[in-house]
Amino acid sequence: MNSGRQDSRTAAATAARHEKTTIALQRVHDVVARMRREQTPITVAGVARRANVSRTFLYENPAARTAVNTTKAATAADRETADAQHHSDVEATWRERALNAEAMLKTAHEEIVKQRNHIGDLMGQIRDLETEWTDDSIQRITTENTTLKQQVRQLHQENRQLDDRLQAARSNVRFQDRRIADLEVQLIDPIAQHRQ
Repeated sequence: MNSGRQDSRTAAATAARHEKTTIALQRVHDVVARMRREQTPITVAGVARRANVSRTFLYENPAARTAVNTTKAATAADRETADAQHHSDVEATWRERALNAEAMLKTAHEEIVKQRNHIGDLMGQIRDLETEWTDDSIQRITTENTTLKQQVRQLHQENRQLDDRLQAARSNVRFQDRRIADLEVQLIDPIAQHRQ
C-alpha cells in the first residue's frame, strides 16, 4: 500500500518536472526567436536571463542547447549576409564615382585637344592674314586668342581637379576595401573563438 502511494508520488513528481522543463524550453524558444528578430547578440547569459532559466539548464538540456546554438549560427549568417550586401553597396558606390571621374577626365582631355587645335587654326590664320589686317582686327584676334588661352588654362585646372578627385576616389575605394576586410576578420574571429 505504501509502495503504491510512493510510486504515485514519484510519477507525479516526474510529470511535474517534465512539465516544468517543457515550459522552460518553450520560453527559451520564444526568447531566441525574439532576440533574432531584434538582432540582439545571442549569448547563453542573455538567453538565460530573458527566458528566466539557469545557464546550467541551457548547457545540460539538449533541446535548449540546440535552440541557442542554432539561432546563434543563423544570426551570424544573417549578419554575414547583411555585411556582404553593405560591402557590395559601398563598393558599387565608389566604383561608380571612380568611373564618373574617369569619364569626366576623358571629356576634359578631349576638350583640351579640341581647344588646342582651335588655337592652332587661329594662329595659322593670324600668320596668313597678318599683313592684311588692320590694328583693330589684330586687337580683336589677340583678345580672342587671350580668351582662348585663358579657357585652356581653366580646362587644365579643371583637368587637374578631376585628376585629384579620381585619385581621391581610388584611395577611398582602397580604404573601404581594407576596412571591409578588417570588419570581416573581426566578424569571423568571434565566431571562430566561440566554436573553439
